[in-house]
Amino acid sequence: MPSSARPSRFHGRVPREERCAAPGCSEAGEFRAPVSSHRSPDGPPPYRWLCLDHVREFNAGYNFFEGMSADQIMAAQSPTAGWETESRAFRPAGSADLPPRWADFRDPMDALGARFRQRMDEARREAANPRLSREEHDAMQLLGLPADADRAALRRRYSELVRKYHPDRNGGDRSFEMRLGAVVEAYQLLRKSKAFA
Repeated sequence: MPSSARPSRFHGRVPREERCAAPGCSEAGEFRAPVSSHRSPDGPPPYRWLCLDHVREFNAGYNFFEGMSADQIMAAQSPTAGWETESRAFRPAGSADLPPRWADFRDPMDALGARFRQRMDEARREAANPRLSREEHDAMQLLGLPADADRAALRRRYSELVRKYHPDRNGGDRSFEMRLGAVVEAYQLLRKSKAFA
């Protein structure tokens, strides 16, 4: 069938002007095929461009398992083939001495490393004071209280911050209202906490 009568869309077709790599073929090479079945550990094999008829011929004779032993064939057919790499569980309570594997990547803006350190700091704070939940730890941090603060210290600090952020104390300036709301919310959470009972 002449190329003009063929359907114009095939999976993997890349319209190109260059000729097919098969000797003596004058059709356009629009389909990519590996030069050999040799697999390189450094990347994909080199490719050549074939016309539709020659790529069909190539595919009919292609054997993915060519050159493999029986054990290699069984391993390649395993449903988990390619997933054998070891991966660690990323837990915030993990050891600070063992950073996650992505810490080996170049991270010039410290996007990954900073988040990891933040999670590790949170885990250390929680381990130092297991009587508080994560939300209660966050509330303590917002109020600027140490982990060993008692109920009297909580009330004292709350009083200081309310005076500091209240609009009446700031000449009617309402720009601190959001901050004041966060302080009140943190205090209400901690006030009801078993740690301050």
